[in-house]
Amino acid sequence: MDAFAQFIPLILIFAIMYFLLIRPQQRKMKQHQEMVKALRRGDQVITQGGLIGKVSKVKDDDEIEVELAQGVVVRVVRNTVAQVVSKTEPAK
Repeated sequence: MDAFAQFIPLILIFAIMYFLLIRPQQRKMKQHQEMVKALRRGDQVITQGGLIGKVSKVKDDDEIEVELAQGVVVRVVRNTVAQVVSKTEPAK
């Protein structure tokens, strides 16, 4: 019984760490993956490098083309999109 009583604080610390750190991080990662999957042509995005542009083409599963300025198109890995500033309406 004494051995179990010594592990109770350790178990409580792990439970607190899980609910305060690990679980919110997993939720945030899941939201980011959903956002990246939903990218469409015309969406205005901000990359992790700080570049702001408009999605001009959705290529493979892991790559998009972003137009930074008129005539300046760069290839970007989807997972490096940090934020979607404005979404376009889906085509009907």
